[in-house]
Amino acid sequence: MARRYDSSTTTFSPEGRLHQVEYAIEAINNAGTCVGILAGDNGIVLAAERKTVSKLLAPSKTSEKTYKLDDATSCVVAGLTADANILINQARLAAQRYLYQYQEAMPVEQLVQRVCNMKQAYTQFGGLRPFGVAFLFAGWDAHHGFQLYQSDPSGNYGGWKATAIGANNQAGKSLLKNDYAENMSMEDALQLAVKVLTKTMDSTAPSADKMELTTIQRVNDKVVYKVLDDAEVTRVLKLVESQKSTEGDV
Repeated sequence: MARRYDSSTTTFSPEGRLHQVEYAIEAINNAGTCVGILAGDNGIVLAAERKTVSKLLAPSKTSEKTYKLDDATSCVVAGLTADANILINQARLAAQRYLYQYQEAMPVEQLVQRVCNMKQAYTQFGGLRPFGVAFLFAGWDAHHGFQLYQSDPSGNYGGWKATAIGANNQAGKSLLKNDYAENMSMEDALQLAVKVLTKTMDSTAPSADKMELTTIQRVNDKVVYKVLDDAEVTRVLKLVESQKSTEGDV
């Protein structure tokens, strides 16, 4: 029975499901894990797993998983990067148009809503397929301070204190639920993000080249977006490993 409704994004099955949207979500669940942690007023940590396709592939000169949308908002991607690029370009365009029109940065949730409206449209009109990508949006504005949002191919979005998307996201969310604390420091948030990635990654030997860490903070009333280099990621990894060995001794 379900096969009759598989090929259409606009037709509900008798159970009230849109199968193409569910398949898109399933594609995201096979992508590299992404983690977002809101560290209260201290900032936001975004972490993502880098999947090495081949040793012959030249490393990217820029971020492979995290993208800056405007001066105050960034996102991390799980799913089809080609699909993500279309939405990221639309988000950047919307942010710059808002800045040009109102002479101030676009509020974070309004920018998220703009992207999600486009995603939702691709589930409602015939001849289109849903975007096979999920986002974690992170940013700061004067209305609500630091914010973290998650969106999926259906166009639905919600605010989170900490969440994970991609492969093994349920295990990641379970760990975040146990270890997350309100107003934790950025250092603690970085260590928790790495802890989640090491638990959800396929690799048994985590290293700096297999993960990407990004911090978003306010310094002198300016939002600072920073992608940690390999040396900084290695330092956090060693701290997490030392804590594991100490817990094992106890």
